[in-house]
Amino acid sequence: MKHAGAEALKRLGPFLAELRKRDGLKEKSPGTFYRGSRAFLHFHEHEGGFVADVRLKGDAFDRMPASSKAQREILLGLIDKSLADGNKKARR
Repeated sequence: MKHAGAEALKRLGPFLAELRKRDGLKEKSPGTFYRGSRAFLHFHEHEGGFVADVRLKGDAFDRMPASSKAQREILLGLIDKSLADGNKKARR
């Protein structure tokens, strides 16, 4: 499956802008986000839309649909939860 290229990522512009606001995420290259020193999120083009590979828990990436606004809202909620869970662990 092909990583989303620059032209495809333009269609995710508003969603990428929301991700860039998240503390704890750093965009190392367009559409590829890291959490600390580990890859956390990137996108693939799939059947005219997008899927996201995101590391919500543990070492493995979970593949999530990210083509529609509703799918991206769900994904953003899961990302926010994962970031909050990580912040809680860091404070202990």
